[in-house]
Amino acid sequence: MGEIFTHRLRVRYSECDQQGVVFNGHYLFMYDVALTELWRAAVGDYSEMVAQGYDLVVVEARIRYREGARFDELLDVRMPVARLGRTSMVVRPEFRVGERLIAEGEVAHVFIDPATKAKREIPEDVRSALRPYLAVEG
Repeated sequence: MGEIFTHRLRVRYSECDQQGVVFNGHYLFMYDVALTELWRAAVGDYSEMVAQGYDLVVVEARIRYREGARFDELLDVRMPVARLGRTSMVVRPEFRVGERLIAEGEVAHVFIDPATKAKREIPEDVRSALRPYLAVEG
């Protein structure tokens, strides 16, 4: 098992619904924030990668909700990279408050050329930077 990047967020009041828990749609936003921070820590400046002719798009996202996170709780978004393919990668995020599993899922990304939108192989420097976070060889 590789290193698991974790990003901590505090649940804001505006993210909660009438039941007093985080509205389901916010989890993908929180995932995106955590992915940005993983990228910053492991790979570096995202805009630099785009300038070199690579971008990353979501092709599939699935979240299973277990329990609601509540206002002012500290939510840890764990980001195990489950797979690094030729042109794609899969992350299996876990959302936790302490030991409580709040939600979990799977998000598939494809690397593309930003100009043509055609698939591109994962750049070797990106692959090398993400390899330590690879949870399952694939």
